[in-house]
Amino acid sequence: MRVSIPGVPRLAEPVLLHVCITCRAGLDLREGEVPEGQRLHDAVAEALAARPDSPVRLRPATCMASCEQGCAAALAAPGKWQYLLGRLLPEQAGDLLDYGALFAASRTGVVMPSKRPASLKSVVLGRVPPFALAEPTQTAPETAA
Repeated sequence: MRVSIPGVPRLAEPVLLHVCITCRAGLDLREGEVPEGQRLHDAVAEALAARPDSPVRLRPATCMASCEQGCAAALAAPGKWQYLLGRLLPEQAGDLLDYGALFAASRTGVVMPSKRPASLKSVVLGRVPPFALAEPTQTAPETAA
């Protein structure tokens, strides 16, 4: 079943949603307990199964170095700003997929807080410029002959 999001094209380029499966959300784990990050990943996987045409591709990650910020995830796609997200909960899985669809539809990856799902307005911990293999070209200044 396709969940329609206003302003998001049906066929957006795929984006990666990396979810830290080792995040403990600042909690000590007892023997046999599942990390909160794994719970978040599992919730996103379940929500994604209900959206077969979602542009989001889920990938597990280990330690995204934001342990003091709760569960972490990152959105990435070629040529777009990449975002590190924190303070995430399994209950936000559907909203993460909606955000991912908005990110996919954005030419630059920028999705203003006012356009994000309400539960994700203040989860951005940082962003990284788009990745490019080629060096920017510089033109030599004009010289007087």
